[in-house]
Amino acid sequence: MKNDVLLIGLTGSIGMGKSETAKMFARLGVPVYDADAAVHELYAPGGAAVAPLEEAFPGTVKDGMVDREELSKRVLGKPDELKKLEAIVHPLVGEAQRAFLQKAMAEDQPMVLLDIPLLFETGGRERVDVIVVVSAPYDVQHERVLARPGMTAEKFDAIHAKQVPDAEKRAGADFIVETDKGLEHAFEQVKEIVNKLQGRPGKILPKMLAQMG
Repeated sequence: MKNDVLLIGLTGSIGMGKSETAKMFARLGVPVYDADAAVHELYAPGGAAVAPLEEAFPGTVKDGMVDREELSKRVLGKPDELKKLEAIVHPLVGEAQRAFLQKAMAEDQPMVLLDIPLLFETGGRERVDVIVVVSAPYDVQHERVLARPGMTAEKFDAIHAKQVPDAEKRAGADFIVETDKGLEHAFEQVKEIVNKLQGRPGKILPKMLAQMG
């Protein structure tokens, strides 16, 4: 069992193209852990979060799955309710991540990708060996985000203001993937990163698993 799996943290501000970039790593055979996808699974029918969330927030489960919009309404602007939600969901997400990492170790994977949207905002530098930042110019980011259903300029400005500036993320990156020059260009950058990381051992995993209990 390999305990020096290299942990790559993929991050980037809203609208930078992180999800597409994660798929490119997966295409090259790098296992990808997506925290958002893990939450979706926990909230889906049969998911581990469904019963405890219905108990804590009655009426938030519909058709056997968590209604994210309803749940969001219950906790928005209510710090105590948000803490209650996090106390249920965070340990379950942690278990899913632990299972993912143990599988990677058992399969002797050389590297894995952790998709961490708020890596810089949540002190995630200590939890990965390598940081890859997905980036694009502000006008491209702005256009992409405003094209999303239900998005407004005000919402975008509020989200953007809470995130660490792109320039700061780029400065803290080991590698940068620029996503404004087309998918093929981005894929070539991802291939180059994977090639450069071949054979590099990771140092964070044993400590991380120990912290996860």
